[in-house]
Amino acid sequence: MNQHNKPGALAAPTDPELISFAQQMRQDFSRFLMEYRFGIDEVMTKVSILREEFLHLHQYNPIEHVSSRVKSPESIFTKVLKQGLEPTLPVIRENLRDIAGVRITCSFIADTYRVLEALTSQSDITLVNLKDYIAQPKPNGYKSLHAIIEVPVFLSTGPVPVVVEVQIRTIAMDFWASLEHKINYKYAGEVPERLVADLTEAARAAEQLDQRMEQLHIEIHGEAGERDDRAALPGIDDDMLRRIFESARRGAG
Repeated sequence: MNQHNKPGALAAPTDPELISFAQQMRQDFSRFLMEYRFGIDEVMTKVSILREEFLHLHQYNPIEHVSSRVKSPESIFTKVLKQGLEPTLPVIRENLRDIAGVRITCSFIADTYRVLEALTSQSDITLVNLKDYIAQPKPNGYKSLHAIIEVPVFLSTGPVPVVVEVQIRTIAMDFWASLEHKINYKYAGEVPERLVADLTEAARAAEQLDQRMEQLHIEIHGEAGERDDRAALPGIDDDMLRRIFESARRGAG
């Protein structure tokens, strides 16, 4: 038996107006999500450049891991309907700020602020909103920097401003947040008090770990980190460097 003829099966829409609406929505929404994917590409490129620059200047990379995602259409429209918003692209664009997301995991607390400053100080990035959950954690112990930024995406029709949510946190914060998310998902938001207390205690332990590891890092490398300048010229040995120096000195004379 054809599945469309099974009892209780939903029939395909036959209303010409509905069919036309669905086709147009599919086309428009596909381009809509494409812009957010490009927005993520722009941010990921910037983060990649920052990683290389930090490594070159300080022989130290504060960024441990970077991930990204674009919300699925189902997730977007579920949120739209839940908030009672008009399901049009302009309204969705204006009210949903987390369609595109980038998560940056850093080694230490100071690194999170350093990366945030390096990213948001770029001339083509606009910082729309910042929530500092590191300085002011959520009641359950959640910590992270949440920055809503706007980045231009240059299409054939011209530049389009795209909003991207950037979360920046330490490894310990990320581990805790991942565990908290899994527990909330398992209990559908109704987490037993015992587990809530355990999570809060774990958040305090993660904070102490972050602070101790950062202290050790500073003791070993100093506040800004030490740099071995010899590593800044890969492939050039001391003899070649001496010859270049002598040639430059003769030229200056």
